[in-house]
Amino acid sequence: MILPPSYKQHEEQDQEFNQPGPSGSGPPQFQDDPASAILIDFSDDTLAHSAGIHHGEELPPGFAPYEAEYFNSGGNIISHDHHLNSDGEALYRFLLSQSTVNPEFRLHCRGMHTETRYRHVTDRQPDGRTRTRRESFTETVVDFDFHIDASQFSGPVHWSVDDSEPVYRGGLVREIDSPEGKREATRAEIKLFKGWLADRTARGLPPWVTSVDAWSDGTSPNATVLKSSRTLRQWADEYCASPKYLKEFTYEKVVYGWNIRQLENAIRASILVAPYQGNIQVQFKTSASTIHIRPDNRLSRMLSNGWLKFLSIILLVFPFIWLFKRFHSRGGGSWSVCGGAYALKRWVPVEPGAQDVSTLKGRPPPAEDRTLVTQDGSSSLTGVREGEWFRKWQPTIVRAVCNRYQSSTPIYQTAEEDVPAAQVLDGY
Repeated sequence: MILPPSYKQHEEQDQEFNQPGPSGSGPPQFQDDPASAILIDFSDDTLAHSAGIHHGEELPPGFAPYEAEYFNSGGNIISHDHHLNSDGEALYRFLLSQSTVNPEFRLHCRGMHTETRYRHVTDRQPDGRTRTRRESFTETVVDFDFHIDASQFSGPVHWSVDDSEPVYRGGLVREIDSPEGKREATRAEIKLFKGWLADRTARGLPPWVTSVDAWSDGTSPNATVLKSSRTLRQWADEYCASPKYLKEFTYEKVVYGWNIRQLENAIRASILVAPYQGNIQVQFKTSASTIHIRPDNRLSRMLSNGWLKFLSIILLVFPFIWLFKRFHSRGGGSWSVCGGAYALKRWVPVEPGAQDVSTLKGRPPPAEDRTLVTQDGSSSLTGVREGEWFRKWQPTIVRAVCNRYQSSTPIYQTAEEDVPAAQVLDGY
């Protein structure tokens, strides 16, 4: 704060005051200058004392969201956090936060052929003589082995299983939920469901589609994705309320949108015309796609450690753990009822455009068109279609096969994209 200088009362007092005294020097002349004014500094200590905070006292900590304990195992998330096993709201929010991390979706191509080779083997006869003979053997030779990353998603969309699907709902057997309660699924129901699950993945349908007849409704922009009669929060509360020692809640990340079966066939055909005549393996794989919540006890933590679990098998301890988990009332239980869906391509509703409804209704969109008009309204395609992706990556795949490329590091860019000098060319 700057204190203003005092006003001069009259000139005579000023002249008398400024006369030199016995010491030979008078007081300095007072000037109306902020630089010579009195400054009162309100430091942090002054503010702290004025606020009632004395030295030695700590300021209150700032608010921070709860961070659960977890670790990464092969890309998957495993947590034994005590709070997640006792508070359904905390578990629900943890799953939502971890679902923002996309899974890994990659193409794995591998080619092998067998060769017959010969070697000389020397045998010693009973009479002490040696004899050399020639024998043949077959050896497998890897010609190419590479991965291509295709992790370009939109989402996630949180989904839950239908009550009619045989899944784990808190027990160690697959169950079906009904208004009368849960019942154990039959072998025929489980076999039928597993077959449909494999076919649904190959077709690229979302996880909330329950049958082939319902695929059109399930792929519409206004489809119902929460099929269960219970909400995700209710499933989380049920898990937290369970007193079982070896229970587990699993959140699955599912990739959908592409017809994987047709795309793998197209890639396999392009490798054959490379040309290549060996044994071809083409497969799209999803990794880092599960979140496991397990109890906070020593036994559960031990089973999450691969080395300790292997040691328990060697020492014949694991069979007793399995018996306890399988038959004890407070043994084990599994919940696999929900997850997140990540779309490679999907239709989103938009306002109807100026296109002719009569020419587009009920027909698939042309190759250059990304808008579809149906009786429910207009939809726009987001993401990359499998044909577009294949056209972009086909030269790279054929080149990798011809060059016998082998690497465990995924390829993220095509050879054409990796030429910076070409990007500046007009029309490239």
